[in-house]
Amino acid sequence: MDTNPIPPWREGWQPAPPREKPTPGPPGNPKWVKGMKSPNPAGRPPGSNAQTKLVQRMLENADGIVDMLLAKAMEGCTNSASLILSRIMPSIKAQAQLVAFDFDHTAPVSAQVEQVISAIADGTVPADIGRQIIDAIGTLSAIRANEELEARITALEEKQG
Repeated sequence: MDTNPIPPWREGWQPAPPREKPTPGPPGNPKWVKGMKSPNPAGRPPGSNAQTKLVQRMLENADGIVDMLLAKAMEGCTNSASLILSRIMPSIKAQAQLVAFDFDHTAPVSAQVEQVISAIADGTVPADIGRQIIDAIGTLSAIRANEELEARITALEEKQG
């Protein structure tokens, strides 16, 4: 027994064959052939595209636009005020705060990290700043290790000849 019987109105139905896409012709003007004199020897005049025309119109009306924005901002429009202030004053970027704590830069790396962790535990250094300091210590340690390896390799190469 068939689990999906075909309804009588669908018997003998076949989908339409896919349509063939027309082949595109050559790009550009089909009447122009290579070596033929250009139909537009002067080329497109400068400033003839839509974007250039729009910019020109905006520049011609810039004073009016600024006056309108200032007037709306003075009336209390926060969007206008925000736009004006964003162009006049740079946005304030977050800066890490300065911290002072006992730190021996001549100590081994593990001791330096312990000093930072101790300062975090004491509350002298905020945790996020302490993390940045520990990352910097790790980066400096990796750089020093690379320099030491390079010096050792150079010494071995000179020793071998």
